[in-house]
Amino acid sequence: MPLSHSAIKSFFLEGPAGRLEALLNVGSPTATHAGLVCHPHPLGGGTMHNKVVFHAMKALHSFGFPVLRFNFRGTGLSAGRHDEGRGEVADVQAALGWLKDEFSLPIIFVGFSFGAAVGLRAACPDPDVSALISLGTPVEGDGRLYSFLFLQECTKPKLFVSGDHDQYGPHEALEKVVAQAADPKELVFIPGDHFFEGHLAEMRMTIESWLHEVLRIGN
Repeated sequence: MPLSHSAIKSFFLEGPAGRLEALLNVGSPTATHAGLVCHPHPLGGGTMHNKVVFHAMKALHSFGFPVLRFNFRGTGLSAGRHDEGRGEVADVQAALGWLKDEFSLPIIFVGFSFGAAVGLRAACPDPDVSALISLGTPVEGDGRLYSFLFLQECTKPKLFVSGDHDQYGPHEALEKVVAQAADPKELVFIPGDHFFEGHLAEMRMTIESWLHEVLRIGN
């Protein structure tokens, strides 16, 4: 018996450092896209169950898309060890590959914080990824400086959403990152901190509104 489009499937997918713990929110049989959402920094407690990740999943799933979340290597029940963002790019590539094999649909990528920093590197050059959403884009934090120069070559539609007092993405620094990125792109500041505390509904609505416009689907 087929799963309903509201069902959740828990499983492991094969990653480059071993199996990766994953969750799939099953989509509609008539879905036009599939979604991938990547979680924040594991060393800061980030997992696929993070609130921002969950709300991003709900935004994509509202369109009937199947949406995949997974734990990076060394997180939760995923094999391997944290690799400071290097091997995690390959983890994202493995997740994208699983989605392609399973659904053969264009993919919407969403990453939050660390998940955006490493995930965009995998998703931008992937021909099967049609749009990119970066939440709480980390420009600086905990002694780490993130470079997004590769976005200069990324001509896919891009949405950047950050809290207006995000401690890891100061306004001017983030505006500079987005200014250097290739078109088309949009930067939206909403109330809140890095974790959109108290404003997750606005974050979700921002994603949904942008997807309606970019994908020309829904009402």
